[in-house]
Amino acid sequence: MTTAAAYGTAGGGAGLAKSTVTVTRRALLRYVRTPQLIVLATVQMSLFFLIYRYMFGGAIHIDGMSYVDYLVPGFIATGVLFMGIGTATAMAEDLEQGFVDRLRSLPIPRSSVLIARATADTTILAWSTAFTAAVAFAVGFRLHGSAVDGLAAFGLVVLFGFAFEWVFITLGLFAGNAQAAQGMGMIVFPFAFISSAYVPVSSMPSWLQAFAEHQPLTYMVDAVRALTLGPQAQALLGHPSSYYVTRSLLWALAIIAVSLPIAVWRYRRG
Repeated sequence: MTTAAAYGTAGGGAGLAKSTVTVTRRALLRYVRTPQLIVLATVQMSLFFLIYRYMFGGAIHIDGMSYVDYLVPGFIATGVLFMGIGTATAMAEDLEQGFVDRLRSLPIPRSSVLIARATADTTILAWSTAFTAAVAFAVGFRLHGSAVDGLAAFGLVVLFGFAFEWVFITLGLFAGNAQAAQGMGMIVFPFAFISSAYVPVSSMPSWLQAFAEHQPLTYMVDAVRALTLGPQAQALLGHPSSYYVTRSLLWALAIIAVSLPIAVWRYRRG
C-alpha cells in the first residue's frame, strides 16, 4: 500500500476533515503504542501537584478558604503549559525524522497536519487533567460550585490547552530539533508563576502586580477558580464568574488567532 493510499488521498486528495481525522488517529496511535508517554505525562503532572500541595500548603494562607481549594484550580489551569512542552518536542521530532516531509508530499490540506497534532495532544491533556483532578479530590479539594460549573471549568481548561497547543506547535516548528524545542517550551513558564495560580496577585510586589493581573493565565485561572469555588471565589476575586470566563475566552481565541496562522505559515515554508 502506498503512503497516499494509506492516508486515503489516492486519486485526487482528501478534504480537511478527513485528513485531520486520519492524522489525528496516527498521532493517538503513537501514544497507544508507546504507553509510557501517557503514563509519564499523567504521573508527572500529578506529582508536581502533590509537591505544591504539601510543600506550600502549610506556609501559604488564603483568607476564607483552604490552600488546597485555592491551589487546585490554579495548578490545573496552568498545567496546560507542562503538557505543552511535549507537543513542541513531538512536532520537532516529526520534522527531524522526516514524517512531516512525507505528509507535505500528499494532496491534503497543510493545516490538517497541525490541527491533528493540536487535537491529539489536547485529548491527552484532557485525560491528564481529569486524572490530576481525581488526585486533587483524594487529597482534600472540594467543589464548592455546582456540578455543572465544575464540568464547565473542566471544559475551559481543555479549551485553554487547545489554545496553548498552537503556541507549542509553533515553537516546535521553529526549533528544528527536539532538544531545542524542549528548551524553547520553557520560556512560557514565567507566565504560570507570575499569575494568580499559586499565590494571590496582591501578595506580589506592586511593580509585578500590573502584569500579573492582566496576563492571560490569570484570567484563565480565576475563571476556573470562580466556577469551582462558588461564593468563596467571588468574595476573594471581587467579580462574578462571568467576568473571568468572558475574558479568558477572549484570550484563548486571541492566542489561537495569532499562533495558528504563524504555525501554518512556518509549516508551509518548511
